[in-house]
Amino acid sequence: MKVGAVYPQTELGGDPAAVDQIGRAVESMGYDHLLMYDHVVGAVHENRNPPLWGRGPYTDKHPFHDPLVAFGYLAAITRRIELVTGVLILPQRPTVLVAKQCADVDLLSGGRLRLGVGTGWNYVEYDALGHSFGSRGQRLTEQIGYLRRLWSEPLVTFEGQFDRIDRGNINPRPKQRIPIFCGGFSEPAYRRAAKLADGFIFGASLANSALSGWARVRELLGEADRPLSGFVAHYIVQDDFGHGLETQAVVDAIRRWQDAEGTHASVVTMGRGMTTAQQHVDHLEVIRQRLEAAGLN
Repeated sequence: MKVGAVYPQTELGGDPAAVDQIGRAVESMGYDHLLMYDHVVGAVHENRNPPLWGRGPYTDKHPFHDPLVAFGYLAAITRRIELVTGVLILPQRPTVLVAKQCADVDLLSGGRLRLGVGTGWNYVEYDALGHSFGSRGQRLTEQIGYLRRLWSEPLVTFEGQFDRIDRGNINPRPKQRIPIFCGGFSEPAYRRAAKLADGFIFGASLANSALSGWARVRELLGEADRPLSGFVAHYIVQDDFGHGLETQAVVDAIRRWQDAEGTHASVVTMGRGMTTAQQHVDHLEVIRQRLEAAGLN
């Protein structure tokens, strides 16, 4: 079991010093990765049709660093931890640009990027970025294979439903096959992952979503005649509202995830009343000690 931490974006006010402090601390404490959430645009929820409320928890008041930009910085100040997007909302971004940014992060970090991707829930964000919210699932499916070609082939000609390129490509390209993980809560997300991805990132609680979702993905991997070995099952340890759990509940959840043949887990410290980066670091240290005592990290 590999255990990492979620960067507590929404509680640190966009403070750049916190990126440095938490990035260094997560590595020095022995965690395996740092995972960052993604939103480009926050939006007011009230008086919208269709409503945003109920789709997702974040508003215009919640700060988010761009994960790929932040990872460029973290690549320079760390040497070991993996850098995970959990998840990048890929269909609202130009595919070739993401391929270029990911290639640079992976090169600068020495091959430590892990790209989690999903469709998101905020249609205001899609509108602001000039992409269709309604076709986001179809676009994501197309983008996964296209990214892999851009990263591996010296010259690409591609004519898809949403993207095209005529005898071109990015340069430099990554030196490794960047793993792509899907995320989400729906049957289409599970099917997409079982067919195309290297793993899946599960959110919400074990009881409500993660364990049943992982069971379904395993069924779909079998139907696709893909081996379970090597497929990453990554659980973000939180409740159904995105809040971190009590310390012992974190240990118990990670043990249950390991028993279910999960491979990775990310500790969430948000939603627990912390107001400084140091408080998040101190809480991660307490959890690290408890996990070590339980033989889980």
